[in-house]
Order: sequence, then C-alpha cells, then structure tokens
Amino acid sequence: MKEVTILSGKGGAGKTSVTAAIASVAENAVFCDNDVDAADLHLIFNPEVKETHTFYGAWVASINEDKCTNCGICKSHCHFDAIHYKEEGGLYINPFQCEGCRLCERVCPVGAITSQRSENNFWYVSDSRFGPFVHAKMGPGEENSGKLVTEVRRKAREIAKETGAGFVINDGPPGIGCSAISSVTGTNAVLLVIEPTRSGLHDAQRLVELVNSFSIPLFAFINKDDINAEVTREIEDYLTQKDIPLLGRWGFDTNIVESMIDKKSVVEYSPESETARSVKSVWEQMKEFLEVGKVVSS
Repeated sequence: MKEVTILSGKGGAGKTSVTAAIASVAENAVFCDNDVDAADLHLIFNPEVKETHTFYGAWVASINEDKCTNCGICKSHCHFDAIHYKEEGGLYINPFQCEGCRLCERVCPVGAITSQRSENNFWYVSDSRFGPFVHAKMGPGEENSGKLVTEVRRKAREIAKETGAGFVINDGPPGIGCSAISSVTGTNAVLLVIEPTRSGLHDAQRLVELVNSFSIPLFAFINKDDINAEVTREIEDYLTQKDIPLLGRWGFDTNIVESMIDKKSVVEYSPESETARSVKSVWEQMKEFLEVGKVVSS
C-alpha cells in the first residue's frame, strides 16, 4: 500500500478539485481528507457515513464557584491571562484564552478547578462512489488539528490494509502549519498544486522547503496555467531549478466550476475534455512512481 498527499502552499489553488479528479480515475484506493479545519472534499464525494467518532481536543479549565475561596493563586500563576475577576465578585476562566496547560488546576489549594477536554470535533468513516473515505470536522476555534490529521490518516491506512487497497490518497490542507506537517510525515509522495500568482508561487516555495526537510519525493501540477503567463514561466523555471517533475497542468476551464456546482469531479462532468485527459496522465505518472519508484512516462 502506497500513500500520496496532495498539497498546496495556499488556499484556493485547486487542490481539492485535483484530488476529486484523481479520485475519478484512481482504482483500488482509500481516500482521506486531511484538511480537517475546513474540510470540503465531502461536498463532491457525497459520502454515506458508516461510523462517527469523537475526537477529544484541548483541555479547558473551569472553576467550581462553590469551592473557590477567591484567593487568586490561580490568576497569579496563569501565563495566558485567562483567569479574571467578575464584576460581581469571584473568579472565572475565559475558555477562549485558556491554553489547557492545567497549571491552575494544580496550584489551586482547595481543588476548585477541574479541566475537561473539548468534545466538539468528529471524524467519520464513510463509503463513497470512489471508495472508502475517512474525513473529519473540527469545531470553530478548536485545536490539535495535527493530531486529528494523524488519526484520520491512521484509520485510512488501516482500511487500506483490511481491504487490500493499493493506495491511500490524501487531500491535504493548505499552507505549512501543523496539519500540513501531519499530512506530510510518512507519506510516499507529495503532489504540489500551484496557481500562477505571486502569492501562489511564494507559498509553494515555502511548502517545497517543508516537504524537502522530510526527504519526501515531490511532484508538481500547475492549475489555471494560462491566467498569468509570466508567473507560469517563473514556476516552470523554479521547478526545473529544484528538480521537481511537472506532471501536468490545467488551463482555466469553466467545466471545473460547473462540475463543482453539480457536485462532481471534472472527470465525471466532462470526461472527454482536455482537463480530464490531463488528470488521467498525472495519475498514471504518480501511480508509476509509487509502484516502481520512478516516472518513465513522458
């Protein structure tokens, strides 16, 4: 079983559109949405949820007013200024400022402070028309997205082994944060989706540095390559300089927009289009690398 993660340096580069298109041509694969902070692959997959699991997030402390003596020791020890006096008297903990370190719980002399883990995050095991699908949903402002990504990836690999699937295909998050790092570690290859804008190139360069730090094979795909010819040439030069194979590209195609509205991949919506043919070529090259360790197709 081989694992590939599809990433982008910034949001809106077209990563999920590319992932959905690959899902339409890949066979014997398990799919996983690693963009747990803003998951959207399910909008195209339209999955049938089979299992729902709670992911316990960060610790949040609270004060039992019946036990609290208002000594203020917890407030003086809080490094995040999360503990405050009420106007009517007494202490309270602002849950949006609390970082869950639990120091206040330890220093309280009367045991008036307790902590509980957030239960506002969920991950799912689903069936879809493309195959098994593992995805998640984090509540607003929740933390530990990297740990949640690790959990959904673990489950996807487990399903792949149980079903004999040859591939796990991850739709990763944008950027270089914790969830992106958790999406990269241990994967067999990364497909980087780049849009030809200044911010797209800049953020892609940061992501290349991250992936290279893990010594993971990296490939590239340019989305909407005809919207800015100058930046597209800069991207091509940069990829050549960094010895990153460019597996394919899309021009601006209204079929992609229309397919999203229709909750389909572009391959499903317009199977004979140049865009669809390009995706098939990209996946064949990725599959070839994952299976034999190199790309020999043109």
